[in-house]
Amino acid sequence: MALLPVSDALDRLLRGAAPIRRCEMIGLHAAAGRVLAEDVAARLTHPAFDNSAMDGYAGRHEDFAVVGAELTVIGQSAAGRAFPGHVGPGEVVRIFTGAPVPSGANTVLIQEDAQIIGDQRIRTTFDPGKGRHIRPKGQDFRAGDVVLRKGDLLDAGRLTVAAGMNHPELSVFMRPRVAILATGDELVPPGSLPGPDQIIGSNTYGIAAIARGNGAEVVDLGIVRDDTAAIAAAVAQARAAGADVLVTLGGASVGDHDLVQSTLVASGMTLDFWQIAMRPGKPLMVGTLDGMTVLGLPGNPVSSLVCALLFLEPLLCHLGSLPARDRRGKARTVTTLPANDKRQDYVRARLSRDTDGTLKAETFARQDSSMMQVFAKSDCLIIRAPFAPEAAAGSICDVMILRQPAR
Repeated sequence: MALLPVSDALDRLLRGAAPIRRCEMIGLHAAAGRVLAEDVAARLTHPAFDNSAMDGYAGRHEDFAVVGAELTVIGQSAAGRAFPGHVGPGEVVRIFTGAPVPSGANTVLIQEDAQIIGDQRIRTTFDPGKGRHIRPKGQDFRAGDVVLRKGDLLDAGRLTVAAGMNHPELSVFMRPRVAILATGDELVPPGSLPGPDQIIGSNTYGIAAIARGNGAEVVDLGIVRDDTAAIAAAVAQARAAGADVLVTLGGASVGDHDLVQSTLVASGMTLDFWQIAMRPGKPLMVGTLDGMTVLGLPGNPVSSLVCALLFLEPLLCHLGSLPARDRRGKARTVTTLPANDKRQDYVRARLSRDTDGTLKAETFARQDSSMMQVFAKSDCLIIRAPFAPEAAAGSICDVMILRQPAR
């Protein structure tokens, strides 16, 4: 079977998965980072009344226009405690920010432009202009105005305006549900004492973090031994949990002990592809099972993480109607990069900044796909296209940014 280019594999994966349209109502505190499932219209008008933008004196512009005019203070208006009367000629009301503008007043003179000349008397020292420092009723929005739209990502500003429009709850699309299944007789969970032929099963935790970081709920199916019946039972559990995506870790190839692919096919999965022209991560499997996308990641930890960033992350953003995560960047390579072969290579590297702010990428000497420590210390992956020629030290290269450099 010919190896599928990375871009073609991602395109086929996304084309085969429809965005989730199931909805739920949630409170505002839980809504950060969620995506609106319907338009949101204001339930009231804001501001509900003309109010002052400054501390000062509310009065008639006809009086303020005469610089040096002496006016009588007849009361005050504060936020939540409006002045109940009417402002007439030669009168002003002491007013505070956010307070209702009293009847008869059409301008606010800020307190710095008023001279106190006696008990309840001021003298104007400036003409503020008619209507100055007043926020008119409905300046922000009016009842019935559609302010937020279906598909909007709820951030701090949008949640604030939703609350201001008097919505305690919002309808949002449900999060993608990801079931993660690790397979292998050699795997035991963290905290166990591995036998002489066993290792700690670590991949689940990094993959779950990537899933949650892209808006998904995670169902951990645990570790299942290399047994067809056990794998089939775990797949059935994922289906019963309503998973939108089943991520399998290891066993997706076609060796004697790689039973995941064959078990899934026997369970009804339609296999799309399973070999990608990339390093690390060649044995990546994609299929569908009763509307559930199946993503079979390699068993090596680094291969698993790289494939999850390249395929699972964009898949979850697509399913959850989230903006696509853009990790692309440019950096100057510190060392010479050798010519590449037919597979797209993702080379682990540290990032730093030059004195002019340019990113620099320094590759790790050892790139084995089982070396978790190297990946944990990497800030980026240098992307080497198939058949890329040698790149001399100092060359600009494409990178996939994992984290910004500390310096």
